[in-house]
Amino acid sequence: MREEHFDIVVVGGGHNGTTIAAYLAKCGLSVCILEERPECGGGQENTEPRPGFRIDPHATYLYGGAAPGFEQLDLAKYGFRMVYYQSMAGLVTTDGVAANLGGRWNREVAQKSVSYYTGQDAVGAEEVFLGSMGDDGLRDLLRSIFWTPPLPDSVEIEPKDAPMWQEFRKQLPGLWSERLVEMSFLDFLDEFVPWEPLRTFQAFAAWYCGAHPGWDGMLLPSLGGTLLVGYSSGSPRGGMHSYAHAIIRSAIANGARVITNASVGEILVKDGRAVGVKLDDKASYPEKTIWADKAVISAVDVKQTFLKLIGQTHLDASFVQKVRDVSLKGGSLYVLSVLCRELPKYHGREDAFPEEVYPSCVAAPVDSIDFFHTQTKDAYSKKKAPVLTKEHLTMMICQHDVYDRTRCPEGYHVLSPIYLEVPPPQYDVEGPEGINRHKDEITKAALDLLESLAPNMNSNNIVEVFLNTPYDSEFRNAGMSGGNWYGARQSEDQWFGSRPIKELGRYKTPIENLYLCNHTSHPGGLCLMAVPYNLMHVLIEDKIASPGNWWYPSPYYVADTKKGSQN
Repeated sequence: MREEHFDIVVVGGGHNGTTIAAYLAKCGLSVCILEERPECGGGQENTEPRPGFRIDPHATYLYGGAAPGFEQLDLAKYGFRMVYYQSMAGLVTTDGVAANLGGRWNREVAQKSVSYYTGQDAVGAEEVFLGSMGDDGLRDLLRSIFWTPPLPDSVEIEPKDAPMWQEFRKQLPGLWSERLVEMSFLDFLDEFVPWEPLRTFQAFAAWYCGAHPGWDGMLLPSLGGTLLVGYSSGSPRGGMHSYAHAIIRSAIANGARVITNASVGEILVKDGRAVGVKLDDKASYPEKTIWADKAVISAVDVKQTFLKLIGQTHLDASFVQKVRDVSLKGGSLYVLSVLCRELPKYHGREDAFPEEVYPSCVAAPVDSIDFFHTQTKDAYSKKKAPVLTKEHLTMMICQHDVYDRTRCPEGYHVLSPIYLEVPPPQYDVEGPEGINRHKDEITKAALDLLESLAPNMNSNNIVEVFLNTPYDSEFRNAGMSGGNWYGARQSEDQWFGSRPIKELGRYKTPIENLYLCNHTSHPGGLCLMAVPYNLMHVLIEDKIASPGNWWYPSPYYVADTKKGSQN
């Protein structure tokens, strides 16, 4: 059999792996993507448990609207289409409050709805920003948070001078104060958002969209997740898989080769340099060794990369221990999908959620910030299945088909996903299968709570219910380590150049020509095309890639002078 040689071998065909392959193929490099599942896309997955009903087991909204990759990779040319929503979110409490929070395309809805309950122009955290910046300003702030590569080790800056805070001062000079740098998002909410249900909603929204709002020093990354979804204000038409398919088509059109059912057993290292990969015995591809003449890029998580795919003899023992210690506490999601005949009709004002501006996601119940704290304690402190009362079961209930009828047949609706935060399987005090042992009672309690808030969500309305726990997600998708879409905790010590650890903070590794491109690297989870965009700066520095004039770097990019620059 002949040997297979490529310039670049990408291990893992999820969102980040396919995107970096598309970038490098457009640079004219020969690229091979190796994916162990039958289909690429990773978390950008839709499934049809019944024909015509599309549910989201993982990712659900477009968070990457500010990404340079949409134009750099010509995704519209390869089939990407958006559906924009007139209302992104709403909130419901157990005592009859139902407030429509609108979205980017319909901001007056929120003002009208919130003022009905408060008697004043109370606004949320996003409006503090959106009301002061135009769309271009918000895009630039988001890019400074997420689409900016970490600085070289030789560059030291104060936290207040990080790119995201430089852009913040530029866009919002009147709001700037040094004390913001040390704030958590909860601190910010306490000061700027007076209405408790709205404050509670935004705490939950931040937790489900990014860095936990209770972590000090993470105000902008935490708020940034909610700003991302607000900036995009919609989802790919047909579901997240259409986003994945556009990226994959872009990669293939530029010459990348995609091999599925090709699980990698080992990243080959010779004289301290990554030279290729060896497929394991389960792989259906006949060639078991595939050589990389320029670089191997691991698009699987940091723990699998160094604890499974790289032989321990190639690594320092203290480095290996740091990798073992990387925290997976982040976003481990219990995911329900409900097929029904009617949308939920929540108690409260009958005109709160009219069909033409029905919220695409409803957070319920959000009576008190104490609800947020009890759920956090269940997931992070008690590390076990939630207590089955309303204070512990606040859910994010999504219904995309209000605006995208490709999601289900006429006469039906799909509530998918319905998210509930739970502990990662690895940390569950009852063991990895702890949540699974309680899934029947958790599901029943969640549906009972939903019916108490929306009385029409009863057995006459609900057709079928589907579930995947974090443990299920691990088996469904190898990239969802811990059932965790963050990949690793997004806190101050695992952010920017410290993510996931300082030695790996700029996508480079102790193994020459081995690079990381996974959500365990900066900036983390969500399908942003941000990790590959940031990695491109480093690959250009290292003279692995040489893009054409379609490429533009982050304005906050700082070159490693040891390697040259992109100028």
